[in-house]
Amino acid sequence: MEANSKTQVLPILVATLAIMAVAPALAKSSKKSPSHSSAAASSIGSIPAAPEAPKAGQHDSKPGPAWKTVGGTVKHVEGDIYTVEDYEGNQVKLHVGQGTKHINKKKVGDTVRAEITRGGFANSIQ
Repeated sequence: MEANSKTQVLPILVATLAIMAVAPALAKSSKKSPSHSSAAASSIGSIPAAPEAPKAGQHDSKPGPAWKTVGGTVKHVEGDIYTVEDYEGNQVKLHVGQGTKHINKKKVGDTVRAEITRGGFANSIQ
């Protein structure tokens, strides 16, 4: 009986040693930033990095992931660009296009609420 219990313990011991040997390597690879190895990061199951914000003067030209909701008063309309003053006094430029869901055309003085992308494209405007 003693020999039988030793043969059952041996596989467990080997598995434990194997896990202990591999764990430090896994810990090192998980500490890398996503920019070092995006393929490795995606294979581990981490969340993909958000796209960088467009540079000054650039904007999104189509709907995308919602970044935030902006509410305020329309101060200026020039073509497809609405300048909205939010409730804190900040001026925000919203780019409206074919992909924007809205009830009707907005004009200066209207109060609006818009869901925008990181690049300022209005996914929806009410």
